[in-house]
Amino acid sequence: MHAKMKRFITLLLPIIIFNTSIPYSQTSLKVKGLMEIEINKSEILDVTRQLKQLMIDKNLVELNKILDSHFTLTHITGYVQSKEEWFSEIESERMKYYSYKEVKNTIKIEDDKATFVSQNLFDARIWGSRNTWRLQQIMQLEKRKDKWIILKSVATTF
Repeated sequence: MHAKMKRFITLLLPIIIFNTSIPYSQTSLKVKGLMEIEINKSEILDVTRQLKQLMIDKNLVELNKILDSHFTLTHITGYVQSKEEWFSEIESERMKYYSYKEVKNTIKIEDDKATFVSQNLFDARIWGSRNTWRLQQIMQLEKRKDKWIILKSVATTF
């Protein structure tokens, strides 16, 4: 569990336990919902950070575990690439990822679906051009068997 989640629970729990002005069942349901949202946000942030690190590490085996079988990556050029083609580009280092720095993230969750918007400074060499790219990625995710899977990613500049 993330430090933020532990802090959230630690701060919220005494308020819930000692607040007698709200019926327990209402409080319990509200807190459970808030905790679930925070846990999901934390899990989504974890899996999307994992994606970026696995790209840098060229770890296709682990990447395959967090990406949908029909995953697509839309590049800033508008080119839509299948997971298999993208993996081939990573393996051959026609796409080589060196590092990234997060600038801003937002997460929107509806039931078992989520949209993650991330702005990063990504040091990468793509098809021969190395640059620190100002990339915004919009990722669609779906929760399956208590695990968030990345369905697609669309990259633009910001």
